Amino acid sequence: MNFTSVNKIFEKSIRENWDRPAISNYQGVTLHYRDLARRIAKLHIMFEECGLEKGDKVAICSRNQANWVVSFLSAMTYGAVPVPLMHEFKPSNINHLVNHSEAKILFVDEVIWEGLSELDMSGLQAIIQVNTFKLLYSANEKIAESREHLNELFGKYYPMEFAPESINYYEDSADELAIINYTSGTSGFSKGVMIPYRAVCSNLEFAKTVLPQMNHTSRVVSMLPCAHMYGLMFEVLYELSCGCHVFFLSRLPSPKIIMQALSEVKPTLVIAVPLIIEKIYKSKVKPVIENIGIKYALKLPILDQFIMSKIKTELINAFGGEFYEVIIGGAAFNKEVEAFFKKMEFPFTVGYGMTECAPIITYDDYKTAKLFSCGKIVPNMEMKINSSDPQNIPGELLVKGANVFLGYYKNEEATREVLDADGWLHTGDMGIIDADGYLFLRGRSKCMILGPSGQNIYPEEVEAVLDTRPYVLESLVIEDNGGLTALIYPDFDTAAKEGMDQATFIKYIEDTLPEVNKELPNYAKLKKIEVMSEAFERTPKKSIKRYLYQRNN
Repeated sequence: MNFTSVNKIFEKSIRENWDRPAISNYQGVTLHYRDLARRIAKLHIMFEECGLEKGDKVAICSRNQANWVVSFLSAMTYGAVPVPLMHEFKPSNINHLVNHSEAKILFVDEVIWEGLSELDMSGLQAIIQVNTFKLLYSANEKIAESREHLNELFGKYYPMEFAPESINYYEDSADELAIINYTSGTSGFSKGVMIPYRAVCSNLEFAKTVLPQMNHTSRVVSMLPCAHMYGLMFEVLYELSCGCHVFFLSRLPSPKIIMQALSEVKPTLVIAVPLIIEKIYKSKVKPVIENIGIKYALKLPILDQFIMSKIKTELINAFGGEFYEVIIGGAAFNKEVEAFFKKMEFPFTVGYGMTECAPIITYDDYKTAKLFSCGKIVPNMEMKINSSDPQNIPGELLVKGANVFLGYYKNEEATREVLDADGWLHTGDMGIIDADGYLFLRGRSKCMILGPSGQNIYPEEVEAVLDTRPYVLESLVIEDNGGLTALIYPDFDTAAKEGMDQATFIKYIEDTLPEVNKELPNYAKLKKIEVMSEAFERTPKKSIKRYLYQRNN
């Protein structure tokens, strides 16, 4: 790959789009690229006053908002290392990660700050409130004084005017550490993924190649956490590198808020996790296609095309009507929903990646994407399946190339477990690659259950069958004393509306066991179904925290 300094890419974009809108809080403040540059410049002055040096860590823990991006880009363009932390983390975990990363500065929003104390994070020089950039704590008087007189200092730094040519950002190099991103995976342990600038550059280069239509007229609604690499890279960094306007859902992004924002903003591209799409399918599409009259009409050759076309048009309009495609990633996509979307020719595609690749690994344009695949290997990367017959026998996916991380921060043992001597990253995901180079995932190697006769059982495949059943909102399959148990969180609200009391409804769900088992191979049949009273706990990227529900066998 031809490496270009990432910070110089942003410098160029800010200069070229100076008077255009850059970032907005949905139904709130809008910052133009010039405003973004001015706020970055002021924070750079603060960083100097704090004694921040190149390579020092700057932690950011907040809900999505315009100032989150200001904080992140300020750190990166200064030559510091931003450390995004999920705002859903518990206070004790935030304390631990701030200390573990050796952060010198913490940007935090007011709600999270209520559960924290500077006494638990002794290495910090300053704590700054994201919403207002108010100084919450400073290690010395000089920092407090500089914040108080920041506008005055800004005037001294830029005595004539603050113009596009005033900005001059830190020039990074390929293997230099750009970001430390702490995972929040299904295993329960956060690891600091060290992402180099080459991985950021390679991801930007990939996005530019496959989505060249994104430019200063484009708009995007950011629905995913900025602190997760998927949302950060493809809802924020790529967009700002090519002059787009990004809208942040600063409130909790419920399906209602998401759909309202999409219809108003009319985004050029939609980035989503499966859960969002599946909720839209279950609330908007499934009730329509399960209507008895519609069900019958869908079996008639010409009428079915008319109905599918009408549903597709309504869905496209619900997403704003002006997007090129919906890119889905971050977790496995429900097969029933995927098959239906493909049948009606909805413009969507499923990609695949992981934090350790910043994040992209495979992708394909919706026009050529294959059903149930997550695309082909992206530029600057290669992949292989660790199997005697990679086209037919699932094996672990190994990847190598510019996107691959440097290792886990201060954790050489964990790094050695996934990065081998030849530079191959062992993803932990099982799959096959067909003759055309398309990747088909089967599940996580860590989640794989060994059947009684030595068969590999991927719980995700059994869950895909369960999730298509009536009243099932989500499911989880676990190993339970030598057999398989399905934990199901059902739709209690719909059952109540249909007149079923809770005890009757739970018995109905549990009694569907024989019907479910008819759809499963003998080695993957369920021993029992248990009904959960509450929804499963999920990571910020909406994967179920599996480790919480495992049983000691």
